[in-house]
Amino acid sequence: MHQPLYRVVVAEARSRRDGAAVENLGTYRPGDKGNPIKVNLERVDYWLSKGAKPTNTMHSMIKKARRAATAKGETAPAAEAPANA
Repeated sequence: MHQPLYRVVVAEARSRRDGAAVENLGTYRPGDKGNPIKVNLERVDYWLSKGAKPTNTMHSMIKKARRAATAKGETAPAAEAPANA
């Protein structure tokens, strides 16, 4: 009935825990099967290049999101390869 939904955000380290976020990067639904995290990896890379430091938990979630995006990208070409052979 109740399904938790968490926002993945960029926040200033000096701001309050419940303070305003700088940018909303995506969502995380822990009860979803498959890929519970939906995050804009381009914006994640942008913020990391600017010196943002993800928490340990968020770092592992970003890695999982990258693996899921890579697997999704590799699935389509692999399916086409046997058809071309």
